[in-house]
Parts: sequence; structure tokens; C-alpha cells
Amino acid sequence: MWKLSYPEMIESLPNVDVPADGVRGKLLQSAAHQVVFFEIEPIGAIGLHRHGAQWGIVVEGEMNLTIGAETKTYRAGDTYYIPAGVEHGATFKTHVKVVDVFDEPDRYAATKQNR
Repeated sequence: MWKLSYPEMIESLPNVDVPADGVRGKLLQSAAHQVVFFEIEPIGAIGLHRHGAQWGIVVEGEMNLTIGAETKTYRAGDTYYIPAGVEHGATFKTHVKVVDVFDEPDRYAATKQNR
């Protein structure tokens, strides 16, 4: 299976503080938004939750994403949009890379050290 590596310009970004084992992210910060380059191991389900609007694209792998009452499978090249306040969750059965844009400047905090 083909495995994409993020380039050094992304790998050198600060890590995000993610409270889930098997989830790693690199943070690109602006005054009004955050972009996170996630790498997620096959950790199973991340429970339903809500926050500000989120747009994303699957770069590699496959995930099941529930947005509101609808669950779909997303693969490399697929995009998704989660409106603000809509309950959503995901299941990761394979290694996945996604890029998520959050309509919140403080969705994630940067860690003090890069991994």
C-alpha cells in the first residue's frame, strides 16, 4: 500500500495537543482559523462531539465519518464539511491522513515540543 509522507515544511510545524492515543497532528495557525495535518492510526471510534465548523480532505486511507444522522465512508481525495454545532464522530480502521480546517483559532493548542 502506498504511504504518503508529509514534506518537511509540514513536519516542522508544531504538534497539536490531542487527547487520544494514536492521533498525531501538525498545526498551522492563523488569527481566525486552524489547519491541522492529522495522521491517525487504526484506533477505532472517536465518539460523537460538537465544535465550530470543520472542512477536511482525506489524503490517505479510509474512515467512516458520521455527520448528524448520516454515516459515509471517505477515502483519499474525498472532502467533507461539518457545520458548526453539528454532532459528528469517526471510525478509523486503517491508517489515515487528513487535513482539517477549523473555523476556530483555538480548537487545538500547540505542544511545547515537537515529536
